[in-house]
Amino acid sequence: MAKDKKQDKKPQEKKQGGSKGSEKLTEEGAVPAIVEATLGRCGTRGEITQVKCKILQGKNRGKSMRRNVRGPVKKRDILMLRETEIEARRITKRINRGSQS
Repeated sequence: MAKDKKQDKKPQEKKQGGSKGSEKLTEEGAVPAIVEATLGRCGTRGEITQVKCKILQGKNRGKSMRRNVRGPVKKRDILMLRETEIEARRITKRINRGSQS
């Protein structure tokens, strides 16, 4: 009878993923968002574009948020976002103060 109990039990499956917060986001998969406007360029060489996008599906549907995008992007493009809770920081405009100001 003890052998029957051991055979019935299945080993627990280990969840893949990083932190606890990312587990629920990976279950949903990618969420589509439409680009409303491009806000500016950032990154050390200007390779990142900051855009304002509106989420089309999921629990944050209708939410408008800033995101950083790498690669070519224009207004009315569709982005597939892995997560929709973290928003990008605003681009700060730096004023170079020197002898030319």
